[in-house]
Amino acid sequence: MATRTRKTNTEERILRTAGELFYANGLRGVGIDQVIAESGVAKSTLYVHFRTKDELVAAYLRRTDDSWMAQLQAAAARSGDRPADQLVGLFDALLDAFDRHGFFGCPFVSAAVEAPLDSEARAITIRHVERRQAWLTELTRRTGTADPVALARQIGLLIDGALASGRLLQDRAVVDEAKAAVRSLVTQAS
Repeated sequence: MATRTRKTNTEERILRTAGELFYANGLRGVGIDQVIAESGVAKSTLYVHFRTKDELVAAYLRRTDDSWMAQLQAAAARSGDRPADQLVGLFDALLDAFDRHGFFGCPFVSAAVEAPLDSEARAITIRHVERRQAWLTELTRRTGTADPVALARQIGLLIDGALASGRLLQDRAVVDEAKAAVRSLVTQAS
């Protein structure tokens, strides 16, 4: 049992370190040696857990998908029971992310730009967007709008746009503006 706990703690440390580095510097901007140095593990230890950098990137993206979806859903839930309020409130997750560590953009947009088209990283990124859009479509459907798919797509574009503009401008006001745009869209659609 102690070996499994040690393995889990080490794997967690590697993933946490790699995640911070990938988020701040991009996938291509981080080498395995940097992950090893900053996580404090031996090269052989890293390769016991992740045989390649691609495996490490995939684990990071899967973990980020789960974490980001949980953050969006928690922010939506905090906004109340009405789906329209939840669609607006989910943008608080973007504000929370900015306040925690500034905007380094969306890790999935970054991965999509950096990863080869046939890579696992790109496939995980596409699954993330599909998962997010399915959730948004369910929320928009519950508002009673005539075209929930179109409204969900527009909200997804505002999320992506706020993250990209936030990265470029380093200004949390872009999230406030995206949130106001969603409020307007939801009001018009209901």
